[in-house]
Amino acid sequence: MGTKIPINIAGNLVADPELTVGESGVAHAKLRVAVNQRIQGADGTWQDGEPVFHNVSAFRALAENAATSLKKGDPVTVAGELEFRSYEKDGERREARRIVADTIGPDLRFGTAAYQRSSHAAAAAPSPEIQTGREAAPTEPEGPAYNVSLKGPVFLPPLGAKARNEINF
Repeated sequence: MGTKIPINIAGNLVADPELTVGESGVAHAKLRVAVNQRIQGADGTWQDGEPVFHNVSAFRALAENAATSLKKGDPVTVAGELEFRSYEKDGERREARRIVADTIGPDLRFGTAAYQRSSHAAAAAPSPEIQTGREAAPTEPEGPAYNVSLKGPVFLPPLGAKARNEINF
């Protein structure tokens, strides 16, 4: 059992994610992330330092979503665990490190993103008597699940009272 070190990085993708599916059917995405440290010179100007390249592995739905959503050059943030491995190649002992990602996302300091929730139930077909998604008859009126206004205090209904789904600030 190896030592697992929690790690968070922010950098840019060096190449498009490579998605493969193993023999067991588990999706695996390999990403390469370059992290540049900003260094302030004696004259006060900022420069990029030497980049550090990290190999990142993602599995299952995270791998599929990363491969679908991200491309070369995108600024990303990665949170996961640093993993060290040793192996032998050509009679020589070598070591490698990678980050096994728990989460991957676009770095919103440099742009915007539109989030779209993926359906994990798509693999299992719904039974004919159950309607799902947009075809299902609405049980509540259309519209947002909450309303936000920017004035006044927040009032919460007493326990057991029907909530109006409004938040006031």
